[in-house]
This record gives sequence, C-alpha cells and structure tokens, in this order.
Amino acid sequence: MTSGIHHITLIARKVQANVDFYVGFLGLHLVKRTGGYEDPNQLHLFYGDAAGSPGSLVSFLVWEDGSPGRVGYGQPSEIAFAIPPESIGYWMTRALKFNIQATGPSQEFGEPVLRLKDPDGVIVKLVGTNALAEPAPWAGRDIPETDSIRRLRGATVLTEKPKDTAHFLQNHFGYTETGATESIRRLTSSSGDVIDVRDAGGFWSAAPGTGTIDHIAFRAPDEATVLAVRADLEQEHAGATNAHDRKYFFSLYVREPGGALCELATDGPGFTVDEAPDALGTTLFLPPHLASDPTATLVRLPQFALPGEPRVPQRDLPFIHRFHRPEKANDRTFVLLHGSGGNEIDMLPFGHQLDPHATLLGVRGRSAEEGFPRWFRRFSMTKFDQQDIRSEAEAFAAFVEGARESYGLDPEKTVFIGYSNGANLLAAVLLLHPGIVRNAVMMRAMAALESAPEPDLAGTRVLMLTGKDDPYGKHAPELKTALRASGADFEEADLDTGHGIGVEDIAVIRPWLAESGI
Repeated sequence: MTSGIHHITLIARKVQANVDFYVGFLGLHLVKRTGGYEDPNQLHLFYGDAAGSPGSLVSFLVWEDGSPGRVGYGQPSEIAFAIPPESIGYWMTRALKFNIQATGPSQEFGEPVLRLKDPDGVIVKLVGTNALAEPAPWAGRDIPETDSIRRLRGATVLTEKPKDTAHFLQNHFGYTETGATESIRRLTSSSGDVIDVRDAGGFWSAAPGTGTIDHIAFRAPDEATVLAVRADLEQEHAGATNAHDRKYFFSLYVREPGGALCELATDGPGFTVDEAPDALGTTLFLPPHLASDPTATLVRLPQFALPGEPRVPQRDLPFIHRFHRPEKANDRTFVLLHGSGGNEIDMLPFGHQLDPHATLLGVRGRSAEEGFPRWFRRFSMTKFDQQDIRSEAEAFAAFVEGARESYGLDPEKTVFIGYSNGANLLAAVLLLHPGIVRNAVMMRAMAALESAPEPDLAGTRVLMLTGKDDPYGKHAPELKTALRASGADFEEADLDTGHGIGVEDIAVIRPWLAESGI
C-alpha cells in the first residue's frame, strides 16, 4: 500500500494574507482553486509543487472573517515542509526580509528546524532534510530552485491517547515508528514523511475555527484501497466513516482514537483533470452541486490576487465587510445591509442580480443576538434598544466615511440597500445623520427608532418597499410618514409578497435607479 501524506487541510481567516504567505513568502505553487464542497460560501485553495503532487499539498478552507479556533488535543498542531539542509540560512534571511519572526534553527530528530507562524498563527516548520524524493520542484518568483520547498516533511498531532493514535496510524495508513522522545512518537511512511504523535494529556481540547488544522489526508493508490480500508475500519467499529468523490481524488474520512480527523485520499486522478499542467490554479472551479447557479456562488467567495497581480483593495474598518469588484465594473456601488441572523455575504447575490456590473460592499452588523449578527439589540420582535440603535447608527456613519475614502466610492453613485433589520438601521442613519446616505433602498423596514428627529433630507433619494403580506408591515406607516416629512425624494411601493425579498423587489428597484440617474 502507498503510504504517506497526500495533503494537509487548514482553515484560514483572510484569503489575501494566506496567499501572500504561502505563495509570496514560501513560494508554493497555487495548483487549484475551488468552491467549498460542504459550504457554498467557502473558498478552497490547494498549494503544492509544480505538478500538484500528492505529498506536496497543503489546502485551505477560507472562512473569511470567521471565528478563531483553539489548538488542543484531538487535532494537528504543526505542519512541516522539507527544504535542503544547506538552505536554512537562506530562509532565515528571507524571514527577516519579509518581517516574519522565525525561531531556531534547532535540532529535532537530528534535523535542523526553523519555526514560523502563518498569518493565522499556525506553526509552520521548515526542516532541512534529504529524506524525501522531489517529484516536481517548484521555484517561486524570487526563490532559487536550489533553496525552494521540496514537499511536506510532516505534521504533529496532539492527542490524549498517544499509544492508541500511533497504533491507528500504523495499522491503517502504513506508518512505522522510527523514533521517540519523552513526549513524541515519530512515525515514518514509505514516502519518507513523518507524523509526530505528541502526548497532550492535561492540555485543553481543540475547537474548530480559523487558525487551526482541520485534517491530515493520507495517500492511497486507488479507490479500491480506500474502500478496503473502510471495510477494515467498520469491522473494527472505529467510528463513523464517510466516503466522497472529490473529483481530484476519492477519499474517506474517519477520526483516530484521539479525535483528530483523518482522510484517506487516492493519488489520482489529480488536478490535471480540468486544467492543463501549465495552467494549474488559474481557474476557479465549482463543485457540481453548485454549478446550477454559479454567479450566486462566485459572488459570495472572497477575491484575492497572486503576488504581482493587481489586487482588490482591502481595508480594516469598524464593521466586518466584504468588498467585491466585478471584472467589468461600472461606476455604481451597492452597500448591502443584511437582515437578522445574516452576515456580510448574504445580500451579495441580490446585489449582483440587481446589477451584475455594480461593485458590492456587504457589511455585517455588530450586535450579536443568540449567536447571530444583528444591527442593534431588541427586547422583543417590535421593541428595540434605543441607545444601541443610536450608537450603531453613529458607528455606521463613521464606517461610511471611512469606506468612501478607502475604496474611492462616489457618494452620488453609491446606493445603500437594507433588508429588514438592516433596513431599520439604514432608516436610523438617514434620520440621525442626514447627508451621510444620499441614495437608499429599504426593503421590509419598520419604525424602530423612537423619538426620531426631523432632519432635512433634501437631495436624498429614498425608495421603501413593503410586503403586503409582511406581518411587520403594519409598523411601516410611521416610518413612511417621517420620511415624507423630511424633504427627501421619497417613493414607496407595496408589493405582493411577504417578508422575504426577491424578483418583485428587483422589478421596482431597477427602474427607480434608472429614473434617478444613479
């Protein structure tokens, strides 16, 4: 049986920082970019050698702006790449050049090791060794081939059950124990890579999230081998196993006795099934179950650029947000505010459907309720925290000013589109901070702000869309009255719909945009 690591999968919080580190600094080759198989809002990137060979691959599930995880037992804690032993000095110098902190070199099992951390805090080791074959060396843009990363050297797994974990990896994935320290058992495959099983008894347990290693995938020659291992695992009552066709490999997932997720993946068919060898990693592919509505998926995925390419601007502002610029952008920007329980990407498909050439800025509310984002706290379905509304409206007004400067937004061509709770926040911004928003569309809004001032909104265009069957619609007239009295260019429409939004709204918004000259 083929043994060794096929790939290691991690979770990243910021795609551009991840690409800059693994491609820009480490010089790895981006060999595949896909949408997530399990989560349509997830980007999945694979880095490796020139051919995307098994044993060279690290992959990242991008949970853009996702919550950090916690490293602990029941999870891998480090990944390691093999470099030529004589290249340790080169990489120490390169780390200084890129302002990346490196510790070492130290000796681990007789090999020199440099320790780094990636942008999410994952420990990345560079190990000087000639113990592994080099299937297809890849030289980065500014890294000599003689100093480039060869492939994966291995990984470290934290476990409360080191003996059971080591036995499981030896029994099912073809590893042999070749060394040990007081706390680590070193397992080596026929491919030459290593898994260090570290005793983490007394440590805390792992928690999933960004900045953690999701799983290690081991190599299998073919699907028949994967299914045979599955049969062995089921006979041993090793726990739940799940087999999947991932297009580029067929794989099986199982947890080892210490809780870490393991995968067994076939060497083939490989990444050239849908891209030529000299074009690997240049096209974004979607899993078959997402291909029926590709634009709705693509607009949700974070954008990034490889080193040297023009890149989408990214700025740190008071609200988590997603900035999406289409390839053929016009001068129109939609700032999108989600409803209760939504997030910064929920409204992006709606904005793209409304105008495929508009730049999109999706924003996430900061007031969490029962674990879900909102724009401000509520005491009941129709009673809201007035101080929180005013505070968040003020913060959002500051965000708008920062976004205009950071992203170069034209106030006259920027349209704020809010839905439900997001529309209520937008209404508060209009009433409390006149002039900040010049074009607003509010869908399923209600009067949430009490004791509202009477601002002068002359020159502000407002469109308010209410569902005839919306149970909250009865709370909309008060807001309509306030907006009519404000001097705004105010229009309203009652639609044959409920609280949800869709094509009925788009049918009204498009002509309103055209007639308003936005």
